[in-house]
Amino acid sequence: MSDVNPGADTANAAMRRYWNEVAGPRWVGLGGAQEARNVEVAALLLEAAAAAPGERVLDVGCGTGATLIPFAAAVGPQGHATGVDISAPMLARARERVAEQGLTNVTLMLADAQVHGFEPASFDLVTSRFGVMFFADPVAAFRNLCGALRPGGRLCMAVWAAVAENVHRRIPFEIAVKHLGPPTPLPPHAPDAQVFADRDYFRGVLHAAGFADIAIEPKRFHVIGASVSGMADNVVLFGMIQRLLDEKHADATTRQAIVKETEAAFAAYAAPNGEIRLPGTFLLATAKRPE
Repeated sequence: MSDVNPGADTANAAMRRYWNEVAGPRWVGLGGAQEARNVEVAALLLEAAAAAPGERVLDVGCGTGATLIPFAAAVGPQGHATGVDISAPMLARARERVAEQGLTNVTLMLADAQVHGFEPASFDLVTSRFGVMFFADPVAAFRNLCGALRPGGRLCMAVWAAVAENVHRRIPFEIAVKHLGPPTPLPPHAPDAQVFADRDYFRGVLHAAGFADIAIEPKRFHVIGASVSGMADNVVLFGMIQRLLDEKHADATTRQAIVKETEAAFAAYAAPNGEIRLPGTFLLATAKRPE
């Protein structure tokens, strides 16, 4: 069953606009290609989280449901999976997928997990695949999520490691900087895909939010694409490279040059069947709410 709670949260207004007006529609428009890129991450996260039949799971930044739906399957009809996201376009696609699969143990919420009033102590597991790096106040957000867990409940999340450890980001970013110059530096620990690559900072956020038994471990995986050209085209649509292009007001010729140079560099990672597999690293964070 799907249930949308529009709410009136404004704590992350800039990110709400970005994921509703820019990134969300682009993501949905790619028709599942984004989820396919990170399928190895999803598998590793599901294995580590070890959701059991009957458990209640909260998937933060659930997007189009790529991890939410497998978690719903893992907990079974006697369990429940709740997905929360600030992107209406992505939740609309998740709603379609839930209906297509006839799932009755799923709730979808359009809300800001930093401030939404979750029922206290109502979840056994809080999880996320790359959905928690954009909070305006991460300590407040994780404190809110900790309160939503039952005592002894667990957190298991994937966040990005540093750009240098992720070929799909590092190569096109270096090419873009060569053409455009470096971006304006972000303030320390500003909301960004790599904000929790600083493990000490991330550990401190979780500790300040009330979590215990915190562990943050690097996990290797591959970003997977159907073709070199498709992977190269993708890099200008999201994240740090897209922001750099917009900041520098890059024209179409420059954007195309960056894509073409990226495509040439990515070719070294292509398989004979045309598939591309780029080495990457994410950080698996686990913790518990104290009993």
